[in-house]
Amino acid sequence: MPLQLPARRTLNLEAARLMAQAAQAVAEKNGWKVVIAVADDGGHALLVHRLDGTQSSSVATAMGKARTAVGFKRPTRLLEEMVNQGRTAFVSAPGDPVLLQGGLPVFLDGELAGAIGVSGVKAADDEIVAQAGVDALLAALG
Repeated sequence: MPLQLPARRTLNLEAARLMAQAAQAVAEKNGWKVVIAVADDGGHALLVHRLDGTQSSSVATAMGKARTAVGFKRPTRLLEEMVNQGRTAFVSAPGDPVLLQGGLPVFLDGELAGAIGVSGVKAADDEIVAQAGVDALLAALG
């Protein structure tokens, strides 16, 4: 019997552009200056999109949120809530996690395909922008 490797779907640049465009539309509608970062299933940058006037520190923060959502396979909001609810030992988690709301993993057919991270405004608003990107991708895929 020949070796069979798993076939998995991962985000690519076309998907990242679609997600960023939808996220940008929501940010602009609300007057929010943000950075939108999309990562593949390994947490590597596919696209980092900084809206004019967004603080430069949000570049690394948005990418960190996307990378963290990939690494932990969950919204970064859950990690922030865990720390805020007293599990402060989690800040010693290995790697360089960004424990702030605004990073969302993207699952396709139950498998992690990548993530989107947004930074620049209140964390809850960052997540609204990120969710617009995820929603646009899922709609485009049918």
